[in-house]
Amino acid sequence: MAAGIYLLAVNFAGFILMGADKRRARHGRWRISEKTFFIVSLLFGSLGTWAGMYAFRHKTKHLKFVIGIPVILVLQILLLSWIMC
Repeated sequence: MAAGIYLLAVNFAGFILMGADKRRARHGRWRISEKTFFIVSLLFGSLGTWAGMYAFRHKTKHLKFVIGIPVILVLQILLLSWIMC
């Protein structure tokens, strides 16, 4: 139960961060660091970060994100599958 709430929260955070950074980029304001996106993704928020990339059309031209976030997501799915077996 607690793990599910954690996963929802961290993925929601990744999604919201993408939207917030896109908004800041449009308005020429201080930006969220790329490191922050990857930290949230590594903390099992990769699905939310990935969804936010495409929902907000943000960071979709950066290979680091287009390849890196899905790779993290796949590795996390494999890890969770291995743990649950």
